[in-house]
This record gives sequence, structure tokens and C-alpha cells, in this order.
Amino acid sequence: MKKFKLYSLFVLFLMVILTGCEKKDPTAVHKIHWDRDMCERCKMAISERKYAFEIINPDTGKAYKFDDIGCGVLWLDEEKVPWANKAVMWITDAKTGEWIDAKKAYYTDDSITPMAYGFAAYSDKTKPKDKKLHNFEYARKMIFEIEKLNTQKVQNLGKK
Repeated sequence: MKKFKLYSLFVLFLMVILTGCEKKDPTAVHKIHWDRDMCERCKMAISERKYAFEIINPDTGKAYKFDDIGCGVLWLDEEKVPWANKAVMWITDAKTGEWIDAKKAYYTDDSITPMAYGFAAYSDKTKPKDKKLHNFEYARKMIFEIEKLNTQKVQNLGKK
């Protein structure tokens, strides 16, 4: 009887240990602590729930958090991230605040976003029917154009 109790306790202990060690998907969205987590690029607090952006290194599962898609796209380029072509990217749906795949999202280009790149993301279910929609590649290219124009404006200010 004593052996049975010990065996039962051992099995129960194993069950608790094994169920507590459930593996999580390393490319899943990491929780953002609103108003506390800082944007990886501009170092501003991430507070606007409609425009948050996250990039995950698929090899390590490390998440990099941004307050605007523009910061994330430019960060990948500026930091010369070697795993950029296989990065997992998430963005919040501007209507629901839920995380969606940034590469599959639909974008509008007329929003007031934290860093003024202007892109808001939507899922297939929430995409606006009365606005022109763009894909991720278009948004990415336009972010580089916007940054180029902003840099030129700043340089011209110094010449006056």
C-alpha cells in the first residue's frame, strides 16, 4: 500500500511538471506593457494600441517592439539585421487592436500615427471599404520615401 501511494505521488508530480512545461510558439506575439515598453528605434513609450508593431527573430524568439510600423521597418534596415528576410512581423489592427500578421494586413495611408508615417493596418474582416488599401510592400517602400523627405527637410533647416 505504501508503494502504491509513493507511486501515485510520483505520477502526480510528473503530471504537474510536464503540463507546466508547455512549449510556446517562439514566433507568437509577445505581450506589450502599454505606456512602459519602449520603441526599439525611437525610444518613446509604446502607448497607442492601434499602431503597435512587433518584429520577432524566428531563430531566437526575441521580440523587438515599436510604436509605429515606420520605426520597425527602418530599424530592420538601419541595424542591418541578418535575419530580416525571415523576420516574423505583427501589427495591431487599427479597428480592433488585435494582433495580425503585418505581411498579410491591408494598409491605409492617411492615419495620424505616433511617428507620422501614417499607416494603419487592418485584417480582411476589418478593412475599410471606402478607402484605398495597400499591401505591406507598398507601405514599406513609402516609409523609406517619407524618411528620405523628412531627412531632406531637416538638412534644409540647417542651411537657413
